[in-house]
Amino acid sequence: MAHVLNPEQTESNPLTTETATPTLEAPAEQSEPSAETTPTPEAHASETAPKQQHDEQHHEEPDLSMEDFAAALESFDREQAAEAAAQAFDDSAIVSGTVIKLTDKHVVVDVGMKSEGLIPIEQVLDHTGTPKLNPGDTVEVVIEREEPEGGYLLGYEKAQRLRVWDTVEKAHNEKTAITGTVVGRVKGGLTVDIGIKAFLPGSQLELRPVRNLDAWIGQPIQVRVIKLNKKRGNVVVSRKEILEEEQTERRSHTLEHLEEGAVLTGTVKNLTDYGAFVDLGGIDGLLHITDMSWGRLTHPRDLVNVADEIQVKVLKFDKEKQRVSLGFKQLTPDPWLDAAERYPIGARVRGRVLSVTDYGAFVELEQGIEGLVHVSEMTWSKRMKHPSKLVKPGDEVETVILAVNPADRRISLGMKQLLDNPWEHLADKYPTGATVEGRVRNLTDFGAFIEIEDGIDGLVHVSNLSWTKRVKHPSEVLKKGEKVRAVVLGVEPENRRLSLGIKQLQPDVWETFFAQHRVGDVVKGKVLRTAQFGAFVEIAEGVEGLCHVSEATDAHGAPAKLEQGQELDFKIIRMNPEEKKVALSLRAVSGDEASRADVEAYKQPVSSSTTTLGDLVNWKREK
Repeated sequence: MAHVLNPEQTESNPLTTETATPTLEAPAEQSEPSAETTPTPEAHASETAPKQQHDEQHHEEPDLSMEDFAAALESFDREQAAEAAAQAFDDSAIVSGTVIKLTDKHVVVDVGMKSEGLIPIEQVLDHTGTPKLNPGDTVEVVIEREEPEGGYLLGYEKAQRLRVWDTVEKAHNEKTAITGTVVGRVKGGLTVDIGIKAFLPGSQLELRPVRNLDAWIGQPIQVRVIKLNKKRGNVVVSRKEILEEEQTERRSHTLEHLEEGAVLTGTVKNLTDYGAFVDLGGIDGLLHITDMSWGRLTHPRDLVNVADEIQVKVLKFDKEKQRVSLGFKQLTPDPWLDAAERYPIGARVRGRVLSVTDYGAFVELEQGIEGLVHVSEMTWSKRMKHPSKLVKPGDEVETVILAVNPADRRISLGMKQLLDNPWEHLADKYPTGATVEGRVRNLTDFGAFIEIEDGIDGLVHVSNLSWTKRVKHPSEVLKKGEKVRAVVLGVEPENRRLSLGIKQLQPDVWETFFAQHRVGDVVKGKVLRTAQFGAFVEIAEGVEGLCHVSEATDAHGAPAKLEQGQELDFKIIRMNPEEKKVALSLRAVSGDEASRADVEAYKQPVSSSTTTLGDLVNWKREK
């Protein structure tokens, strides 16, 4: 009957609140007049109903007709309330309606008026963008105004505010917490649904600034109302106030039990390059990276992550500044205390390469214990340019303990000790005097390194390159990469040294010279260079002698001027085979002693068959 009555009631001209009031209030004042007034609307309804409905209703029982009448009366009351609210545009009056349908922009609601009401769709969306209403749902709204193009603008959020305002106002006055859901992000903060939409400033969300506000959308949270304006319908809430109170309470409880040496449970709040901040319950402590592990950590995240719950030991507590220093590794014994017993020298151990540097590789033997394999202890070969050519981080390697120093927390490791030492039997393989062949690996100012086999280099000193040439740099006679032969001069396995010589492949010109000449011999020489004290003279290939200025005079005792390139006869006056030195004299050749030429001339045959000593003296005087 409600649907039958509604059209005529809304079309009656005019149907005002004044005419409706006696009809509605009569049943409330006395019961007898109500019996008289009931036929009027029933008869009115029977007259206006279509004839085809009469056939359907004449079979109904009398009590069902009364139910229809009651429903029609209720609908009539609802229409009058809605009409009155619409005429007065009282946005504080709540009316109920039925959702007819949903469009892209509105929720169409039947509020029992001559036109349908429209709720903006954004007022009924949850945080996921899904409408909270469906066709057929009963909804409470306020009528805000009549639209010029027809229909009424309805307020869903305003009706919600009116319903929950008392609760919100009470929570504000008593400073109690309210549970709400974050439904969206707005400029400067978030929107929280607490029955009505409230504004949560971004600065009031956490104790510390929050960068990603979007991550909170859809999360249920507890907030406190800190500001409200009933006239404008504005509500501002804070979560930070609740957290600060909780923090203060936890801090008081924590400070009661906080002392150096205490073991507490905390939550990792933040990570930095130098450590982690741990919330102990209202007060934060710093867990420095050096106190995280007995071993090496490149970053705190290698051990802990934000939100991890860990046990820590209080190392230091400054009550005045409320600064707490924490330790994690102190919960376990220091592994270096008995490292010398657990890692004896010579023991073979396996470990994982942590890092590689220019001077070696660090190997972790266990948590908190690591050793260094120096580059010189990696291989017997000298050709390795960088440790990374042999190992890389993460490799599992076998090593030998070379030294342990618990005080300095150092262990020296070796890898080449696991291989045969080629120097141990090198003297047997390459005895002194043996001829070897190799390739020039490197040239230095003092000599050339020649590799005769993998890992074995020998040094040819610059003095052992040539008998005859004065070599200033090995590059004058050798080239890098050149294949050469040499003679083994000596082997020192303990020092890993092998001495080689190239000039030894040829006979020693000095030995030959000393074997063929004696003091007093006159030799032909060529002045190579001069100095203040004398001149150096080449008297044989590769053999030099010195003519001192005191011996460089002519037959009359006058100083002889020696110039580079001059070729003269010199007499050997001294020889030192050990030091390879020869002293020469020009004066002895041109002085009182007979020259070699005179002697040779004297030896020539003459007409007389006999020669006396007097003849020889007279010959000398004539000369």
